[in-house]
Amino acid sequence: MIDVAIIAFVIMLIGIFLRVPIALAMGLTGFFGSWYVMGTPNASLSQLKTQAYTTFASQSLAIVPLFLLMGQLATKTGMSAALFNAASDWLGHRKGGIAMASVGACAGFGAICGSSLATASTMGQVALPEMRRRGYSDSLSTGVLAAGGTLGILIPPSIILVIYAIQAEANIEHMFAAALIPGLVAAAGYLITVAIYVRVKPRSATSADRIPYRDRFRTLAQTWPVIAIFGLTMGGLIGDWNWVKPGSQALFTPNEAAAFGATSTAFYGIVTRRLGWSAFLQAIIETAKATGMIFFILLGAEIFKGFLARTRTPDFLADWVMTQGFTPIMVLTVMLLCYLIFGCVMDSLSMILLTIPIFLPIIEALDFGLVTLEMLQNEAAWEVLRSDMVAALPPDLVQSVQSALRDGAPLTASQMDGLGVNITDSMFESAKRDAALIWFGILALIVVEVGLITPPVGMNLFIINGVARDIPISKTYWGVAPFVASDLVRVVLLVSFPAITLWLVNILF
Repeated sequence: MIDVAIIAFVIMLIGIFLRVPIALAMGLTGFFGSWYVMGTPNASLSQLKTQAYTTFASQSLAIVPLFLLMGQLATKTGMSAALFNAASDWLGHRKGGIAMASVGACAGFGAICGSSLATASTMGQVALPEMRRRGYSDSLSTGVLAAGGTLGILIPPSIILVIYAIQAEANIEHMFAAALIPGLVAAAGYLITVAIYVRVKPRSATSADRIPYRDRFRTLAQTWPVIAIFGLTMGGLIGDWNWVKPGSQALFTPNEAAAFGATSTAFYGIVTRRLGWSAFLQAIIETAKATGMIFFILLGAEIFKGFLARTRTPDFLADWVMTQGFTPIMVLTVMLLCYLIFGCVMDSLSMILLTIPIFLPIIEALDFGLVTLEMLQNEAAWEVLRSDMVAALPPDLVQSVQSALRDGAPLTASQMDGLGVNITDSMFESAKRDAALIWFGILALIVVEVGLITPPVGMNLFIINGVARDIPISKTYWGVAPFVASDLVRVVLLVSFPAITLWLVNILF
């Protein structure tokens, strides 16, 4: 059946390249593919009868329209201008400072928007006229905004990250926590890229007068709505609000966090009179359109996933990879290269939904060494030592365990038995799977992000080109190239040092 799956996959890609909507291409391929495999249309028709309900009845999907609405309302209330003004006052006196300020503003706006395209469009309208007025080159101006817009897809709350977590059955809170540090690394990488760019091409940027610190803090204070909304939304979701007993307890569930973010953004807009009735209705309509598009793609992906399951393609590929003797890093590299190639011709959501059914079984079968049995035992031992149970343990046992943990020595079987800690094989495999899915999800998201600024179909490039129609898109292509290089360096860094992604997750959870 693998040959049937390959032929169907090629046909689907041809349809996508011919501009057939991705949801329709996946849905039709899955429908007729299942018909062919089963020899009868009954299974396909039965799936159509129930698939829409089973897909959209998931309570987890409620987070998607709520975060989309939050981003739409943030756009309508003008938060982007306050972010750019503050970043400009703090960085504008440096060579290329306005471009750096654009990166900072994109990172801040992405923290409450969750959409790369919306971040690029909004910040393009705010920052591009200012950079052109100050004599920045067209290549640098459009390139930095196209790249900065991609921060909206990585810095939580990210819609693509939510979709990945739901499809991969990963924990949404863990995914958000894992994305924070790579998002900050991305912003830092873009700032360094701008600094190098303006030194290589000094005429591409200028510097402004230094702003007094009193004025800098005044403009910084005007960004309090963004800081408050992001801090309370993400802090309530991934923070520890259990101050009485050991253990972590979030203030919000993912859906509650999304609802709080959307409500607080709307409340700010109403109180400050920046959100009128017409703008609110427009935000609702745009949210409904985006939600409908995403849900339609999700439905097509589920139908296609059913077809792949009937052909047993994911299991076959996972078994084949394991028997070929490929190293896990080799397999991961090939997957990331596939994302990079697909990113030149497909949008980010389509890439994620198209590849998850194929790639995830392989990732789950590989051992990247992200979690060891000793790590789980040490973590469980620390939990016992921090709990009320420690009072009932023999003092010599407690001292020996504490000494071993401080020295980095492995715990003995007798120490584990004395603590009552037993890490089963299923617990070990589950921990390895969770870490691999989180790590791979962040890596995939970053490479998908590169696709948004990779010619010829990088969506952010066309968004910025639509804002500045008099600038040839070829200049945007040249301007974004250094930022693509920065992204590739970041991918290598995160592949080489998985702890950058997983450290905050291990600390918080």
